[in-house]
Amino acid sequence: MTELTRRYLVMAMATDAPFDHADPEGVFVLKPWKDPAALRALITYRENCYPELGLDLDAWIRAIESGPVVRGGVGRRNDPHVKRAGRAKAASPSRTARQRPARRAARARSGSMTPKKKRRR
Repeated sequence: MTELTRRYLVMAMATDAPFDHADPEGVFVLKPWKDPAALRALITYRENCYPELGLDLDAWIRAIESGPVVRGGVGRRNDPHVKRAGRAKAASPSRTARQRPARRAARARSGSMTPKKKRRR
């Protein structure tokens, strides 16, 4: 995991001050071993980062997924709300899109689908 450990350093905050939303150097630490939402965030990050870091993250994600389920306080609260992969419903085509082919087929059978005549100007 050379890319992961070489690029990122995580340390305890020096103060108990509240999180500063305007600080461009601020960090938000996630614990993917203990929080299923953090694991999903890590998977999304892996899919959108440069390849070498993606490989390191992939190894870490596989280790987490193959290891025991560990939940921390936030992880226990997030667990019932995590949207697991493959759970989303596929969008069904609109009603009009489903009806069009059936209408065309019916018109073709009835002979009402003849070519339109060109208008004369």
